[in-house]
Amino acid sequence: MNFVIPASLRSEHEHLHATLEEATKEQSPVGEAAREVARLLHPHFVKEEEYALPPLALLSALARGEFTPEMADVLPMTKRLKSELGTMLEEHRQIVAALERLRSAAKRAGRSRYEDFADALIMHARSEEEAFYPASILVGEYVALRLGRNGS
Repeated sequence: MNFVIPASLRSEHEHLHATLEEATKEQSPVGEAAREVARLLHPHFVKEEEYALPPLALLSALARGEFTPEMADVLPMTKRLKSELGTMLEEHRQIVAALERLRSAAKRAGRSRYEDFADALIMHARSEEEAFYPASILVGEYVALRLGRNGS
């Protein structure tokens, strides 16, 4: 079964990535700080798009009471997220620290656009921690339960 990350999340990721890419081109402390954010963020985004966010594709169908045995294909992703959640959260801590440095550099340089970007990406990370990651894990738990398996 193919799991497509919800369009709203994919769009947000693309917008954040595009703004970060612009910031990395700055030849200033803002650019240096942005390049550090990008260095930390890229492998994290890859993980999210590989296994942390695709399970959310099932959320609406499951909420409507729809279920098919093919949904079991989500279980390897949710198991991986569950087992690597601590690592994902640690990566968020490192990314947020780098974003705070970017915010400070942007403030000193009078680049409010990149201050706002840093704030938006910090809030995005919080949304993932508080809602998206737990929802993905619960998708797996629910699918496993419906399949009569013990946990995702």
